[in-house]
Amino acid sequence: MDKGALMSQDPGQSGGGSAGSFSSLRAYGRALSQTPRRLARRACAATAPEEEMSRVRARSGASMARSLRWPDLVGLGLGGMVGAGVFVTTGRATRLYAGPGVIVSYAIAGLCALLSAFCYTEFAVDMPVAGGAFSYLRVTFGEFAAFLTGANLIMEYVFSNAAVARSFTAYMGTAVGVDAPSKWRIAVPGLPKGFNEVDLVAVGVILLISVCICYSTKESSIVNMVLTAVHVAFILFIIVMGFWRGDVHNLTHPADPAHPGGFFPNGVGGVFSGAAMVYLSYIGYDAVSTMAEEVERPARDIPIGVSGSVVIVTVLYCLMAASMSMLLPYDAIDTEAPFSGAFRGSDGWGWVSNVIGAGASLGILTSLMVAMLGQARYLCVIGRSGVMPAWLAKVHPKTATPVNASAFLGLFTAALALFTELDILLNLVCIGTLFVFYMVSNAVVYRRYVVGSHTTTVATSSDERPRCGAWPTLAFLLAFSLIALSFTLVWKLAPQEGRARVGLLVACGVAAVATVAAFQALVPQAHTPQLWGVPGMPWVPAASVFLNVFLLGSLDRPSYVRFGFFSAAAVLVYALYSVHASYDAEESAALEGAKVQDEDCKV
Repeated sequence: MDKGALMSQDPGQSGGGSAGSFSSLRAYGRALSQTPRRLARRACAATAPEEEMSRVRARSGASMARSLRWPDLVGLGLGGMVGAGVFVTTGRATRLYAGPGVIVSYAIAGLCALLSAFCYTEFAVDMPVAGGAFSYLRVTFGEFAAFLTGANLIMEYVFSNAAVARSFTAYMGTAVGVDAPSKWRIAVPGLPKGFNEVDLVAVGVILLISVCICYSTKESSIVNMVLTAVHVAFILFIIVMGFWRGDVHNLTHPADPAHPGGFFPNGVGGVFSGAAMVYLSYIGYDAVSTMAEEVERPARDIPIGVSGSVVIVTVLYCLMAASMSMLLPYDAIDTEAPFSGAFRGSDGWGWVSNVIGAGASLGILTSLMVAMLGQARYLCVIGRSGVMPAWLAKVHPKTATPVNASAFLGLFTAALALFTELDILLNLVCIGTLFVFYMVSNAVVYRRYVVGSHTTTVATSSDERPRCGAWPTLAFLLAFSLIALSFTLVWKLAPQEGRARVGLLVACGVAAVATVAAFQALVPQAHTPQLWGVPGMPWVPAASVFLNVFLLGSLDRPSYVRFGFFSAAAVLVYALYSVHASYDAEESAALEGAKVQDEDCKV
């Protein structure tokens, strides 16, 4: 039995029973010698949803205030998604792949984002806790899978936030007419290139946002809504200017007659390749699910907030893409600064570039705030679980926010942003985030068909939980992922010309559909969610799995190198510290105790 999930300890104590394995060097040496046995016992140990919402959450001490409603979640979703990325990915997808068909690319990417959002929503409604994907995977696949994905996600958040903060300096410079970011930074002689420019503006922005999110989640939401409203106003201004000054002739005629013309100059393949690229602009809605513990009515507010924000963002992105495609022919668009570049060379319209810079700066602030809210809650729940120090789980009784996790990650991010030039957010896919999307889509299928009714009131280890249909479900998930991977490899590696490529893609598609249909017909669902569930099970999460495999297959080598490095570091931390802290918690936990109810949560 997973007694660690039953322990109702004082948040002031050093959770996880660390006095056992970490009380002395000799005790730690004994613990290391037992690592294989402890890994076998703890790696697949899963908790029940009821424990995540009661005893595990009680380790934070005070409860987070349930003060958010669906308008707050829509604002947070908009703020998290509509950042500076859209100002870059649109130009690249248009010029290199889709042409004016990038409008359709954004619609396809928006639909795919909505499918993944449905998977998050089912978990968030059924289990409204702050852990997001970490908690969802912990109750489904166990402790190790949750720790590995959560650690990668936090590292991606930290590095990306540092990069975003430094890019704020560049966009703010554009807004006031200073194009060179180096003029805002302090050069430090003697340091290696990439670490020799101190960015105090970026540090100031991170620390200011950290103070804000430590003070109050509701006030942070209000600030985000104000900034997001102004940012959306800037975007609407860009859309209006594009339609006003644009020409529909540019939608079908390139600047160079030698280049292919038409609305889809590179065919259907170019549209889907463009959709894979612009999907980056939708990353951010997952952070909304980490706010579930602070939502007043999860069953009502979370579906509206998550899905509504994705739909609104999709409409805005399609309109932005249309306005840009009307301003210039697709082969004349600047891939690095498509919107500002379209106005910079126009007589009397250069000031629009400054407006775009100001709008992008506000987008950076909102996406940074939402990301920092999400990362703090991820780390808070990881601290609750016993695999990281319990002080990270502390919720301040007055502010009702995870102050320790917020302050720790804020200082860490600020330290990185001070010196390090991190060009990873706008240029590289956030592989950790996509990997978590893939895992959550698999988890929602596994939980529906395997874990069974979640009315159990105690947490159990993996071999004690109901596992009806486990092997058929695992076989389906593995087979479907392999089919999606085969499709991706054919798409990427097969010669563009010839019928063989089309035949192989069609064969993979037919195999995918047949696999899902056979699974649906042969394997019954273990339970149906009581409040809100993913529609079209298992087709919707299967489509999400397929999409995320396709996107993961489109990543470049540096992304996989970074992912491998982070994963190896996470495994090392788990083997040297987390599994022993979790094992100590299991050994020392009380088997009985008063269950903590969430009296503020309303259906």
